Amino acid sequence: MKRENQSTVSEFLLLGLPIRPEQQGMFFTLFLGMYLTTVLGNLLIILLIRLDPRLHTPMYFFLSHLAFTDISFSSVTVPKMLTSVQTQHLSISYKGCISQTYFFIFFADLDSFLITSMAYDRYVAICHPLHYTTIMSQILCVVLVAGSWVTACACALLHTLLPARLSFCADDTIPHFFCDLAALLKLSCSDTTINQLVILTAGLTAIMFPFICILVSYVHIGANILRVPSTKGICKALSTCGSHLSVVTLYYGAIIGLYFLPSSSNTNDKNMIASLMYTVVTPLLNPFIYTLRNKDMQSALRKLLSKKTYSSN
Repeated sequence: MKRENQSTVSEFLLLGLPIRPEQQGMFFTLFLGMYLTTVLGNLLIILLIRLDPRLHTPMYFFLSHLAFTDISFSSVTVPKMLTSVQTQHLSISYKGCISQTYFFIFFADLDSFLITSMAYDRYVAICHPLHYTTIMSQILCVVLVAGSWVTACACALLHTLLPARLSFCADDTIPHFFCDLAALLKLSCSDTTINQLVILTAGLTAIMFPFICILVSYVHIGANILRVPSTKGICKALSTCGSHLSVVTLYYGAIIGLYFLPSSSNTNDKNMIASLMYTVVTPLLNPFIYTLRNKDMQSALRKLLSKKTYSSN
């Protein structure tokens, strides 16, 4: 490894997943299948929303951006992980590591902001149905998505510009399958107090504040339903919010499991399991959640398949 003075590094070593040599082929096939399913499933969602005019609504506008974000989020880490499993090439360049950290944080935060925008959309749809089209105008939807992109970009830049100024010592090994920011800071021989403060502040902005907004939205939704309880109203609310609630549970469940619940397992193992949950499993399950539990998406899929069948005949 090359170093200038005491600290400039040219590459890091990613230890990757703790997989035995005889299990490498099985795990490579498993994760490759999951990644391809994630990409194809989310591309299908984008295609259906693009082609079916009935899906040109605020809810599906946000969903199409969420699908693109899920593809990008998985693509930041999984291809490198697959390469490491197959070839045992564990090194990653310094610039590549910083870039991976940036895009990981960017798409993770963007996911959080988009899920929050979808929660607000569901709140307006249930609590203010008569004013839904007026409130959820095209301009507001564009502003919410653009604001999500800009804020996520700013948070990611803040996180990655500060580590870029740090000095790194002799240890160049990252016990993870990607350049995790927390693991990267542990390798630094500089004072990381400011970095830790930024992580706390930006984390509250990008994770906890959106999560609180989602909880407030669903408290209002629940109160609105209980105000005039009826089987029809409850079923309609579950139909409207069920898919989104499932995604929220998957996304924030992994984060809560990582940072708030005690674990008897090794900390590195816990971090990697949680990271796999929201970089591999959650983006994989989102297409199934939104197609299997959503009648509009099912109808659009059947329409697309019937067109393909008709054209082939």
